[in-house]
Order: sequence, then C-alpha cells, then structure tokens
Amino acid sequence: MKIAVVGAGNMGGAIARGLVKAGTVRAADVTVSDISEAVLQGFSERGCNTTHDNVAAVKGADVVFVVVKPWLVEEVVKGLKSGLDYASQRFVCVAAGITPEQLSEWLGCDAEGVAIQSFLVIPNTAIDVLQSMTFITPVHADQASVDLVKGLFDTMGSSMVIEYGMMAAATAVASCGIAYAMRYILDAARGGVEMGFDPAEAVPVVCQTMVGAIGLMTREGADPEAEIVKVCTPGGLTLKGLKEMEEAGFTSAVIRGLKASVK
Repeated sequence: MKIAVVGAGNMGGAIARGLVKAGTVRAADVTVSDISEAVLQGFSERGCNTTHDNVAAVKGADVVFVVVKPWLVEEVVKGLKSGLDYASQRFVCVAAGITPEQLSEWLGCDAEGVAIQSFLVIPNTAIDVLQSMTFITPVHADQASVDLVKGLFDTMGSSMVIEYGMMAAATAVASCGIAYAMRYILDAARGGVEMGFDPAEAVPVVCQTMVGAIGLMTREGADPEAEIVKVCTPGGLTLKGLKEMEEAGFTSAVIRGLKASVK
C-alpha cells in the first residue's frame, strides 16, 4: 500500500511515523509533502519519499492524507485535485471543524462524475506512539473503504466510526483530552514535589499510576466507580482526598472544560 501525507506538522508527521512504526507500510511506500525543508529532511532520513509538490505527492498513492490547519484545507484540497485518481484512491482529511458538505464541495467529482472515497478524521497526538483514539466520519465511502481506513488507524491505537454530529464531542473528549490528561499528570507531579518527591521522580510516579489505572479499566466489565470504591477505605485517606478535590470543583471543572472545547 502506498501512502501520501500532505502536511507533516505535529499531527501529519505523527501519522506518517505511526504508520511506519506499526509496520502497516514500508517507509519507502510513504511520500511526505511539506513546505519545510527541515521537516522533509527528517522523513528522508527515515527512508520516506519527500517533496514540496502536493500534486506529485498524491499521484500513485492508495490513501491520501491531508493534514493541515483548518483554514488551509480548502486551498490545499483544490490545489492537489489534479493529481487525484477519484476512481481508485481514498482521501482522508485530518482537520477540526471541516464539515462533510465543505469537503464534498471542495473535492467535487472527476470528469466522469465519480466522487472520491473520502473521510473526515480526528486522531490525537498519541498516534505517534501507536496509542491514538481516532474518530472517523465517512463522507463518501463504501464499506470496503471504511474498513480499509479504519484498519489503518486501528494499527495506531483504537478507532471509532461515528456520525459527523458527534465529531465535536469526540474531539473534546479524546483529542483535546490528551492535553487535559497531561495537565492532570503535571499538577499531580507538582503536588508530589510539594510533599517531598524529587521533581525527576514525581512525573514517572504519576505516569505509572495512570498506566495502572488504565490497565484496571481496560479489563472486561471494568467500571470506574467500582474501581474507586476498592481504594476508598471508609474514613480513609483516599475518601478525604476525593472529598477535598470535589469541594474544589474537580468534577465541575472537568465537565465544564470538555463542554467549552466544543463551543
């Protein structure tokens, strides 16, 4: 399978690296297009093909990823259309806030009236370590194309096919959510330092605790409330800590932050 990635910034670069790390494709079958010579040099050293020419990048690819800032999507899509093979390629747009109607309008159809198999996709930055939670909205796609695109993202974490109406919520919980999880790690580590941990020790301690929590929660039938109860001895320290966090607005802050992410 041949892959083209147009736009190799934080997310585009992570997708290109993730596909190769996962063994989904060979580096030699990935073509990366970007305006930055330094970015392209890095991918060239990894064995990928590189170019500044988006049209050249997408020719011959089985799957085309466009991963640019939302305000650049229309310009980039219209600029590379001449290189697309609408009958055989799959087109994946990774950019928040783009609607199916917009993508369909910008892509249009080829001279024979064929619409390209297309998708709107939102991963998160953990795709770089093959642990993304990725959401996929088919725009114009048959089941074989849905299965192919989902299969690609499943090699780099977990993916879910959703209706476009859920994309904003999905972005808040899983894409923005990476930053929120990191903020908890940062603040918990700061608390550990205040209680005597060396700063170099505090982050690994919190991270391993998070890994343990995730391990417990990924067991079949696991429930967060039940797992919390197991730790909370009546009258014990965990209950006191949770009570203090709740009085400081922990639950409200989390939910309000998530809701603010979709406004």
